[in-house]
Amino acid sequence: MAEPFFFAFDFAPTLGDIAGIADATFDAGLADIRIDGLSPIESAGPRDLVYYDNPRYARALATTRAAAVLLRASAADKAPSSAARLVVDHPYRAFARIAARLVPESVRAAPLFGKGVSERAHVDPTARLEPGVDVDPGAVIGPGVEIGSGTLVGANAAIGAGVRIGRDCVIGAGASLTNALLGDRVLLHPGVRIGQDGFGFAIGARGHAKVPQLGRAIIQDDVEIGANSTVDRGATRDTIVGEGTKIDNLVQIAHNVVVGRHCVIVAQSGVAGSTELGDFVMVGGQTGIAGHLSIGAGARIAAQSGVMRDVAPGASVGGTPAQDIRAFLQNAARARRAPPGSRKEKQR
Repeated sequence: MAEPFFFAFDFAPTLGDIAGIADATFDAGLADIRIDGLSPIESAGPRDLVYYDNPRYARALATTRAAAVLLRASAADKAPSSAARLVVDHPYRAFARIAARLVPESVRAAPLFGKGVSERAHVDPTARLEPGVDVDPGAVIGPGVEIGSGTLVGANAAIGAGVRIGRDCVIGAGASLTNALLGDRVLLHPGVRIGQDGFGFAIGARGHAKVPQLGRAIIQDDVEIGANSTVDRGATRDTIVGEGTKIDNLVQIAHNVVVGRHCVIVAQSGVAGSTELGDFVMVGGQTGIAGHLSIGAGARIAAQSGVMRDVAPGASVGGTPAQDIRAFLQNAARARRAPPGSRKEKQR
């Protein structure tokens, strides 16, 4: 594991403890081996736990110095005899579960300046905070705000009037929320902006009239939103981010957008107004999705795509304009094989 300056184990685990957390099968005679760290497979030391979940790392697995490795049964014979084998169905997920149990503060930000409401925070007297809410210095909580127990409001965060935040949430340092309703266990990283005006203008030859944005931003349970991402409030209906959805850093969700449950939207992507994403949609980094579209449940959009038409449920698309991923890859392969200058000649 990296130098444990910021993150240290909550307790000193044995291999038996770790197997119990991961529900792994292993040689019970090795249960008392002590594990001191979590490490990449290629640089692990003799007291570290690693995982193997990608054949690209087969050589690293064969030579790893780790004390133990999480892997599938089909890969167990590829590990060196010096490493204890913890057999699981999903090594990466098992590793994540173990890390969250051993280093819980890595997945839930701790108050920077101690428990409770800081004397250097401003909390409006009409705001209602359940017991167990932590508020760091510089945070501003406006009138009529409601915040559930176990929630942390980070330093210099601004919570606008009437906002409601559920239980066990984290509002990162410098985040701002207006016109927003948040469910439970929502994690907003530093600098997130929720509920500000959507980009709505009535375009005209003599100027552009601002259209009032009257909706809300609704963030459902277990959503995580990365640093400096934005979710605009709706114009005449709500902007909604469905439960379990994970949004990376620097993502823009425009007004009236509906993001389904358990979607994944990767960094520097943007979803234009009134588009709807079904459940379990995956959007690669630097993707742009035009407005008023329907992206079907389970659709997968490759990185750097430009989506200008509806995407069918379960479809995989890529490129600009986005097309079936197989056609996109075939076209890219043909372009690579084309002789130098041939594309320019065809354009003439």
